[in-house]
Amino acid sequence: MSNEDVCVLIPALNEEATIGQLIKDFRSEGFDNILVIDGHSSDRTRDIAEAEGAEVVVQSGRGKGQAIQEAFELINSDYVVMIDGDGTYLASDIHVVLKPLREGLADQVIGNRFADYDAGAFTRLNRMGNRILNKFFGFAYGQWLDDILSGYRGYTRRAIKSFELQEIGFEIESEMTIESVKRDHRIEVVPISYLERHSKASTKLNPVKDGFRIARTIYKMAKMHNPMFYFGLIGGFFILAGFITGLFVISEWLQGITRIPLSVLTALLIIAGFQMFVFGMLSDLVVSLHREHMRALRKLSEDMNE
Repeated sequence: MSNEDVCVLIPALNEEATIGQLIKDFRSEGFDNILVIDGHSSDRTRDIAEAEGAEVVVQSGRGKGQAIQEAFELINSDYVVMIDGDGTYLASDIHVVLKPLREGLADQVIGNRFADYDAGAFTRLNRMGNRILNKFFGFAYGQWLDDILSGYRGYTRRAIKSFELQEIGFEIESEMTIESVKRDHRIEVVPISYLERHSKASTKLNPVKDGFRIARTIYKMAKMHNPMFYFGLIGGFFILAGFITGLFVISEWLQGITRIPLSVLTALLIIAGFQMFVFGMLSDLVVSLHREHMRALRKLSEDMNE
């Protein structure tokens, strides 16, 4: 099968220790259309990539998310396979990633790192954080995916051109997954290998800070997709706070002490919590109707284009 319809996209920042071998590996697998989008590397990343035959573009802004958005504007291949340039992924897994796309079974394919990983590939904190974020994503969007933060992904051209991406940092993987869910794209998860990081390749991701940003993105974007989840969490927080203050008020009352201001606060917190739940239910109804309407319009558009 010809691979001319595939663009291999490699976002890179200071990857001189691994970028050359990665490009060689892809070329040995039969993929010559390789685009390296460079985030202003201060080492020899760009020179090595160009020497190995890849097209190199220096991104205009900063951040992995901005680099991917810019690259998607440049790419016109039928299929795009995106991979991190840090040498933690195998080029040979591209065939597994491409298969569902070429068979018309998926619009986005995510490589599951947890299917086969080296002993030192994840720290305990990384592994725990990934599991928490995967569960959080599942509750928010109803899609229980094994690895929403994987850096090895495949897309159809139709999928990437439909994305409306905003995030400029490491939140981009979760945003792309959310965009696919919102647009009813077919998502497939396939097993891939994940290697221990090269000794000279340092990670750019801060597990705590970037993990918080990713969770914030998942929660923030749920407002337009699953408002019951979004407002339900706020309502639950208010009701919980109301019950805590209420227990204190009751405890004091049993001792003959009346806390009128705190009693009023307790009532307001519980009422506000229930109002948030009602608002979430009403918003969820509106979003569901809008989603069905958009689905019908997309189907009509596809039928007209056939």
